[in-house]
Amino acid sequence: MQLIFEQIRVGGDRNFAYLLGDRDARQAVLIDPSYSPQVVVERATAQGLTVTHIVNTHGHADHTEGNARAFELTGAPIAAHPGAPDAPNVALTDGQELSVGTFQLRCLHTPGHCDDHLVLYEPVCQLLVTGDLLFIGKVGGAKTEDDARTEWISLQRVLDTVPDETTVWPGHDYGARPSSTIGLERRTNPFLLCADLDAFLRLRTEWPDYKKRLGLK
Repeated sequence: MQLIFEQIRVGGDRNFAYLLGDRDARQAVLIDPSYSPQVVVERATAQGLTVTHIVNTHGHADHTEGNARAFELTGAPIAAHPGAPDAPNVALTDGQELSVGTFQLRCLHTPGHCDDHLVLYEPVCQLLVTGDLLFIGKVGGAKTEDDARTEWISLQRVLDTVPDETTVWPGHDYGARPSSTIGLERRTNPFLLCADLDAFLRLRTEWPDYKKRLGLK
């Protein structure tokens, strides 16, 4: 088996899409095709890959905008959490694995940013597509304090589940670099450095001033 993994800029608010495939099996999935699905499909076609699924980390429009066009181009079903705003063709529940050739994408339900949010973990090469849960140096937004509490639980679950060597691939290019590792984020991400939930909630409230003080975008 030979992994293909590409991070692709697809417009919007610095959105990333991903192509993950098995070159030997000639199969691939598109993750969050967003505003430029044809670009992601072109990359799959150029490498002789058949797209088996169009996968969404969550149902926000900036990540699902390209679903219909991606389906037109590939005929592949939409796979997402069963609670997604638009009912998916393939429901991905917590702990479920989606086969991509000989590789497996393990789905972890990680609500907080939104109720249907998933992160996708490929354990052989230790890749984690984090959608809008975890960015480089920051975390996803939450509408209410209850949502922020849920997000904290989801983040802790991810930290407890995947090894520090795992690479982090977010849904937007919001950080100082386009990817990271769990270990590096654990050591440097201000939100993951919070000692407890109260500190996490406090940082969320203070984040605009915190960013300004440190010169962060």
